[in-house]
Amino acid sequence: MRKLAQLLFLSLLSICCCTSIAPVFSQCLEHQKFLLLGLKNSLIFDYSASRKLVRWNQTTDCCCWDGVECDAAGHVISLQLDEEMISSGIESWEDLFRLGYLQKLNLAFNNFDGIRIPKGLQNLTKLTHLNLSSAGFRGQVPTEILSMRGLASLDLSFFPGFPPLKLESPNLQMLVQNLTGLRELYLDSVDVSAQGSNWSQVLSSSLPDLRNLSLRGCHLQGPIDASLTELRSLSVLHLDSNNLASEVPNFLANFSKLTTLSLTSCSLVGSFPEKIFQLHSLQMLDLSYNMQLSGTVPQFPPNGSLRSIGLSYTNFSGSLPESISNLAMLSSLELSVCSFTGPIPPTIANLTELQTLDISWNNFTGSIPLFQMSKKLTYIDAAHNSLTGSLSSKHFEGLPNLEYIDLRHNLLSGNIPSSLFALPSLKKLQLSNNEFDGQVKEFSYPSSSLLEVLDVSSNHLQGPIPKFFSELQQLKVLSLSSNFFNGTVQLETFRNPSLARLELSYNDLFVDSTGSNSSLPVLHSISVLNLASCKLQKFPKLASHLRLSRLDLSSNQLKGDVPNWIWEIGNVSLVHLNLSFNELHGFQKPYKFPSLSVLDLHSNKFQGELPIPPLFSVYVDYSFNYFSNSIPKDIGNFISDASFFSASNNNLTGEIPTSICNATSLQVLDLSSNAFTGSIPPCLPMENWSLGVLSLGRNNLSGNIPDTFSVNCSLRTLDLNKNVFEGKIPASLVNCP
Repeated sequence: MRKLAQLLFLSLLSICCCTSIAPVFSQCLEHQKFLLLGLKNSLIFDYSASRKLVRWNQTTDCCCWDGVECDAAGHVISLQLDEEMISSGIESWEDLFRLGYLQKLNLAFNNFDGIRIPKGLQNLTKLTHLNLSSAGFRGQVPTEILSMRGLASLDLSFFPGFPPLKLESPNLQMLVQNLTGLRELYLDSVDVSAQGSNWSQVLSSSLPDLRNLSLRGCHLQGPIDASLTELRSLSVLHLDSNNLASEVPNFLANFSKLTTLSLTSCSLVGSFPEKIFQLHSLQMLDLSYNMQLSGTVPQFPPNGSLRSIGLSYTNFSGSLPESISNLAMLSSLELSVCSFTGPIPPTIANLTELQTLDISWNNFTGSIPLFQMSKKLTYIDAAHNSLTGSLSSKHFEGLPNLEYIDLRHNLLSGNIPSSLFALPSLKKLQLSNNEFDGQVKEFSYPSSSLLEVLDVSSNHLQGPIPKFFSELQQLKVLSLSSNFFNGTVQLETFRNPSLARLELSYNDLFVDSTGSNSSLPVLHSISVLNLASCKLQKFPKLASHLRLSRLDLSSNQLKGDVPNWIWEIGNVSLVHLNLSFNELHGFQKPYKFPSLSVLDLHSNKFQGELPIPPLFSVYVDYSFNYFSNSIPKDIGNFISDASFFSASNNNLTGEIPTSICNATSLQVLDLSSNAFTGSIPPCLPMENWSLGVLSLGRNNLSGNIPDTFSVNCSLRTLDLNKNVFEGKIPASLVNCP
């Protein structure tokens, strides 16, 4: 009883020490503080990022320091130094190794810059928990770790991008045969390939009490052996990102304590056993990114335990059962890019814990359920299905946490309810490529909206653009293209301070850029501006827009010369310019194309010499103009990275320059319908092996067709029509399948 009273007193003293109440006695043992301060002084860490070490000092009780835990006698038993940005100094661990009562050591998420795990850890004889994950260690796991037989939890995992660890000598078998008391083993991304395919047998024969096993990206080979069932206490199993290349075994349904099963990106094949879905203990199941894994979702028993289901990028098919509502605790359902069919079961709306629903890229049909009971819903993605019907004001009513709605590429119709814009947390609303029609009604409180992305393009919406669109203070993306919006639009009306992308193309709009305020000072954040088919008669003055990178003014009524200030847009940040389908005929001088990746000038009235393309461009279209004279001899040096180049339907003459052979990335080369003479450069079919389309028809080319088509020929279309070639069809053409 006396001993118990002493322990209670020491516990109470510990509580007092670590609160604002001034302690009468210090619980921390002085030699323990001395060792900790010695450890701190030996470490090199980022003081500005540190949340723990930076606060350790001589004047306070070490048992109250952040990251430190003591027992009742004042011995340090736990040291949590994770995320302290320690970069070096750990090589000399003398002070650490003298903490003889230490039970837990956590050095995760530091940056030890690729050093090996220091020797001496075995001196911490009472250590039960060791976490060195993503700490920057690399190389072979030291043999000294084999003598740490008291370990119950070992974490050596790391994320890709960190220096790699490997278990080669010792290998996995040697590790687990010595650390038989392990209940938790995390080796994510550690290379255990030296163990071969018998990893299941090795684990099951040595770790009878194992509960948590995580071997993501460990270069494991399949199949999963039945010996794994010997791990009767197994609760968590992560085998993601291994090349198991086998079927999922039925015996996984026999793990009565399994709560988490994650097998993503394992090259799994065959049909998934339905019984695993019905495991009474299972809470998380993730099979994503196994494209050859098939299966169906079975009926769920009452009071199902699953909280998270991930089947994205698999070949699961069939319909979802109405009994999915039996999963009362389900918070995440991710089924994107599968082969599901049928209606979305209306019972899914009864899931009160649901937060994430992703059923995109399937073949779901029917209407969208009302989600009024799913108060925790934050994310819904049903894009790329065949959903029909309309959206009512009640569909997402009363969902205070909903941030993301994506219903693109469906068959939804009717009006877009203005209640969507009233959702207090909504940030992204994507409704493009549907059949919504009518006018979008005004919303009374746009300044309170958190909406950042609004995409209603490719619908049948009519009437004027609602005024509140330009008053959404957080809006970054506004896409209204390919509708039937009408009326006159002054670009300066869009006063959204963060607007980076504005798309008004292909409506019945008249965009007026002739006003006195046409310099658009309010669009200072704009980076993408698409105004195709907007009846523009003059170039908007955009020279001061330093962030503009993509500009589409195609299919308008622009005439005369292209102003030279356009090449200075965004301090030469412009990478995409489309001026096609206008009536432009020249360039205001002086001009110099910036580092454009895409330049589209086709279907205008440009005359004179063919402009030298922008250096490092990937797409250049000069077709359907009146360019004349010969092609610049060094043109191939300017389009060496281009995949598309067309100068067809012009008045170009002379020979095709041999420098065109330097454009080895070309997939499409179209010089048809001109007046070229001479022969085809022999190097063209030989060097440009990635070329899929070569169109030289309707010219005056002569001579033999080069017999130089490479064995790697990718040609699918070859047009040499209406020239004056002679000789035989080249035998090497058979290299082009």
